[in-house]
Amino acid sequence: MSKKTILVTGAAGFIGSNLADRLIKEGYAVIGIDDLSAGVPEQVPKGVEFRKADIRSKDIFPIVKKADVVFHLAAKNSVVMCQRDPYDTADVNVMGTLNVFEACRAAGIKRVIYAETSAIYEGTKTLPTPETDFTPQTFYAISKASDHLFAKAYGSEFGMEMVGLRYLNVYGPRQDYRRAIPPVMTRFIIRLLMGERPPVYGDGSERRDYIHVDDVNDFHVLCIGSDKVAGRVFNLGCGKNYAILEVLAMIQKILGTNIKPEFVPNLPGAAPANLADITAARSVGWEPRVGLEEGLRGVVDYVKAEITKGNITHSI
Repeated sequence: MSKKTILVTGAAGFIGSNLADRLIKEGYAVIGIDDLSAGVPEQVPKGVEFRKADIRSKDIFPIVKKADVVFHLAAKNSVVMCQRDPYDTADVNVMGTLNVFEACRAAGIKRVIYAETSAIYEGTKTLPTPETDFTPQTFYAISKASDHLFAKAYGSEFGMEMVGLRYLNVYGPRQDYRRAIPPVMTRFIIRLLMGERPPVYGDGSERRDYIHVDDVNDFHVLCIGSDKVAGRVFNLGCGKNYAILEVLAMIQKILGTNIKPEFVPNLPGAAPANLADITAARSVGWEPRVGLEEGLRGVVDYVKAEITKGNITHSI
């Protein structure tokens, strides 16, 4: 029997392109949607039926009809940029998501796996944080909290199997160094490889739960066929957190450098720590397997390759 056709929105982005790559290797037929406003077309794996489309457009309806299962990952996801433009944040993250859900309903698609965010826990005082916590504060988190509520309604009203994923700090190859504020690991690696001081926002004591994209994809694949995930929300983290300066020290060790960081003012809305309670994800047979130092070595190799290709020509 042939495997299912999987549709991935945000297929040219970091998590989406890695997911599409994994699905192709698993033997699935994959359709990718991305408007390329932030995604990189070169990242879309060979074998993906790619369509440039905006998730807010009705043009996605005939594309969605071809799928058996949908992963909805496309979003406006920079907290800083979302704070600057709450209207566009709601337009993309709420109305765009609602349009994807409606396309799935119209197409009779039963299972939709969609990205929420651990930013929903911004105001929490509970660490590790369980899925029952719900304390969004920024416009980005509020937009994703709205997606959660719409998903619950689509599940109860239309019988759709909605699966929400609250990613912690996902890292790995293809992490978007082109963003106005690049991810911390990529930023450190690029600066250090160029012999420059890496910028640390705040004092470097903030602690983050980092999860490798390969571990995230293990859970993605599990979600396609498991009868234990429908109608549920899952934290995806490693269940351990690290200070920013600890991460920098690991990268310095891998690169064999000892360049002192440059401390700069912290970003608005930055929580002092996050840490996922991953009991629910473990209960359905998932376990994170990539250690932080091992994962960082892969990111270092990726950044070095991007520099060699000429894709990175200056520090960020």
